Amino acid sequence: MASMAASSIAAPSSVNKGRLSSLFLSPPDRLPHRNACFLPLKKLRSSSAVPLAKTDAGLAFSPLPPGNRSFLPTAGLSTRVLGFSLSSQLVRRRPIERLVVKAAAAYEEEGHLEAAAKSFGERFPALVTGFFFFTWYCLNVIFNILNKKVYNYFPYPYFVSVVHLLVGVVYCLGSWSVGLPKRAPINKELLLVLTPVAFCHALGHVMSNVSFAAVAVSFTHTIKALEPFFSAAASQFVLGHQIPLSLWLSLMPVVLGVSMASLTELSFNWTGFISAMISNISFTYRSIYSKKAMTGMDSTNVYAYISIIALFVCIPPAILIEGPKLMQHGFSDAIAKVGLVKFLSDLFWIGMFYHLYNQVATNTLERVAPLTHAVGNVLKRVFVIGFSIVIFGNKISTQTGIGTAIAIAGVAMYSLIKANMEEQKRKAAAEAPSS
Repeated sequence: MASMAASSIAAPSSVNKGRLSSLFLSPPDRLPHRNACFLPLKKLRSSSAVPLAKTDAGLAFSPLPPGNRSFLPTAGLSTRVLGFSLSSQLVRRRPIERLVVKAAAAYEEEGHLEAAAKSFGERFPALVTGFFFFTWYCLNVIFNILNKKVYNYFPYPYFVSVVHLLVGVVYCLGSWSVGLPKRAPINKELLLVLTPVAFCHALGHVMSNVSFAAVAVSFTHTIKALEPFFSAAASQFVLGHQIPLSLWLSLMPVVLGVSMASLTELSFNWTGFISAMISNISFTYRSIYSKKAMTGMDSTNVYAYISIIALFVCIPPAILIEGPKLMQHGFSDAIAKVGLVKFLSDLFWIGMFYHLYNQVATNTLERVAPLTHAVGNVLKRVFVIGFSIVIFGNKISTQTGIGTAIAIAGVAMYSLIKANMEEQKRKAAAEAPSS
């Protein structure tokens, strides 16, 4: 059998012995088996032969020159795959090539899985930031509307301020108990640093509520648009920072607009005006003390500790100023007007929305640049003023509307200039070590 196979193969003398391999590849259409393969000559068992393919297009290996075609015996031959194999006229890859392809496929699949594993926020950061701003505005508007509705039948801002902080503190304690977020430890030194911040926060919060209870929500927010003016004044005269002339000029429309709105505001009274101004001063000093109280703690924990301290600050004046009236007729009058269930639910929800909008505001401002922060604050005030006018149907004079618009435009101008200045300082500080 071996001699017959050897005699049936005519190898030309011109073929180099090194190229004369014992393996031949036959096209798949000429083999009795579907899968073509390298055929060992030692296992050829028949002298019957078929011609090789006329072209080398389907061959991965050809040991003979194109001009010398021989015949391979094929009857009863063994077709164990030694190297290449063909299926449906395609040459199968060598084992090492198959491993490379599998590795590449696995790498590509891993890349797809990694991309799929990315969070929604990592893939669409702008969309998530927009959602944060939208949530912040909505929570703020809802809080202001519900808060004013409560004051319409329960005009006790000191007690309501305590409720705001109390609900927020209970929420923080519940979040800490489940580890969302994990409570940051606090010591005596940190407590002393946060106490001035919490005191200013408590005073500003109470005075804002006194103003909300006394005048229209839109007018209170118009007065609170003066907060950048007090911030600039404190920076210049308290901290000794030099404020550029451009910032002072941008604040002139704010002062002018608030003055125009105040002169013709239908709900104007001095209690609402003065309390809103005290709120501006308090929040200005809160910002100053906050810069001195940079502890490295995350904002959620800092706000929680500030809320707890502020709650203890607000309780004594609420008891002293409003306690007797509340015990005599305050609670009973409110329950008689709306019922016990609605009264308690209203107090709970205004406290919850107060805490949530402040927390979402903090988280939102951490995600954006100072310029976006400034624009966001201005737009928030526009949202609150606009919605409060629509919901409560407050009648405003033409001069009040124009004054409010001028004040908001001035705040926007001031915020943009200040944000650009802060950005330039940050870039200069970042480039200083490399220069």
